[in-house]
Amino acid sequence: MSKIVIGPQSGMNWFPLSETEIPCPQTMSLVEDVRTWAEEYLTATSPDLGRDGPVCPYVGPSLRRDLMWVGRIAGVHPWPSYVRLVIDDALELFESLPPQDGGGAVLRVLITAMPDLRDFSLIDNLHSELKSRFVERGLMLGQFYPGCKEPGLWNKDFHPLDSPIPMIAVRSMMTTDFPFLLGRPEWMTAYVKKFAPSLPAHVRRVVVGRLTESSNLDVPAYELLEAEQDSAATPTRNGRPVQLGPRKAS
Repeated sequence: MSKIVIGPQSGMNWFPLSETEIPCPQTMSLVEDVRTWAEEYLTATSPDLGRDGPVCPYVGPSLRRDLMWVGRIAGVHPWPSYVRLVIDDALELFESLPPQDGGGAVLRVLITAMPDLRDFSLIDNLHSELKSRFVERGLMLGQFYPGCKEPGLWNKDFHPLDSPIPMIAVRSMMTTDFPFLLGRPEWMTAYVKKFAPSLPAHVRRVVVGRLTESSNLDVPAYELLEAEQDSAATPTRNGRPVQLGPRKAS
């Protein structure tokens, strides 16, 4: 069983999802709710997802290896400065979470939940303010709350961040995060540095410049061919089907 993670500045306790004995009943209930949501939604398939497989393919392995932690910030109106302090702790602590090497390192997730929160602009504002700091470290900061309209990669009408519990999640950056990082050169710089570290710095600058110079953030690699659904209506080029309906990168 993973150990409790404690924020050195905020005093926040992040409990492993496997924890079954938590003195605070509200926190125990929260951990159970997050675990249920992860097991029943994130590891399940959805006809609206736009691709085969679970909503998040990494959650199942993460749960099996006990690499998800949850902390609770109480109150309908938590102090933004305290929430920011908690997220600062999450940034500093994340890279020290076990395991730091091997395949399990990319399965670690540190979740800060605010179950009583009703004004979700706090989450959006903190996400916008702090995302760059996490991306610089090779990490991703995700916002989740009821009604979150961020579109999915495979189907813009599917909203994977629409969750029953307001929360901010920290995880490792993946190669598949490319579309989420095209919006700013510094994000793409961190992405290329992480996944192509052997490239000289001047080459990375050229690559990032080429990737971000266009205002068109469509990512064709994430599109689905519609030939199976309506082969007669699928246009072709040189005898090959053309990908349709580009999705916007988030």
